[in-house]
Amino acid sequence: MRIAVIGAGGVGGAFGAALAKGGADVTFVARGAHLAAVRANGLRVEGGRGETVVNPASATDDPAGIGPVDFVLFCVKLWDVETAGAAIRPLVGPATAVIPFQNGIDAAERLVPILGAEAVMGGVAQISATIAAPGVIRQTGTFMRLIFGELAGGKSARGEAFLGACQQAGFDATHSDRIMTELWMKFILLATNSAFTAATRQPLGRLRDDPDIADLMLRAAQEVVAVGRARGVALPDDAADRTMGFTRNAPAGMMASMAHDLIRGSRIELPWLSGKVVALGRELEVPTPVHEVLYAVLKPYVDGAPGQSMS
Repeated sequence: MRIAVIGAGGVGGAFGAALAKGGADVTFVARGAHLAAVRANGLRVEGGRGETVVNPASATDDPAGIGPVDFVLFCVKLWDVETAGAAIRPLVGPATAVIPFQNGIDAAERLVPILGAEAVMGGVAQISATIAAPGVIRQTGTFMRLIFGELAGGKSARGEAFLGACQQAGFDATHSDRIMTELWMKFILLATNSAFTAATRQPLGRLRDDPDIADLMLRAAQEVVAVGRARGVALPDDAADRTMGFTRNAPAGMMASMAHDLIRGSRIELPWLSGKVVALGRELEVPTPVHEVLYAVLKPYVDGAPGQSMS
């Protein structure tokens, strides 16, 4: 199975390395110092699951040079979706599946006009990992899971094939017949936890143990649930409670990737997280007061640290 990983950061790097060690033919698309380090020394993933080293690792900054593949794991930041989507057209053959494993809820629908509806599936990545140094991915905790499925619902032969590769790689995976529900379940969690860890610059353990903050986090999760239901998404009755259950049991040191980006002074994905909740809430006439405040507080950092111009 040929797999291209577009964006070899915390998500793409960790899952791509596992798939490569499991026997898949994986090529990583990266750039800058990270690409140079992976080419020179391979890709190393460290953390609670031990160390995984892929050396040599196939890595490039030119997707066109890879040729058509079976699966594309699309893991770029949300502001790069359209640009990266156009760049991967040479990877997409008649049977290729492109699975966006990104934050937010709209990456797949943004890729469809570029790559065609038949090529795009839906995906959810559940992991806490970030680039610790060029060529090195550091994972917090041991939880590592992919959920994927057809946007129209149901299961498919290509989904079963990718499930087999994930099982061979040794991490949890689910071939879902209701991927839109799964996407929104992650969105409830991520929009909430990203905003709170970024706004406070604190890990989940410091937030969930404070009763005032924990109550606000629950209210924020309930806002996202209300927006999703107003949009017609089938969500379980206990969706917000499940979100808080995950937060209560997550590693105390876990911080969302948006918080790490903010602390580094990098661009943040706020417009597609709390910003998306607020925008949909206004469109659907659903109140989102907690996310409105979080969005306003974090908005000055969208393009990087105030006073800096970030690429």
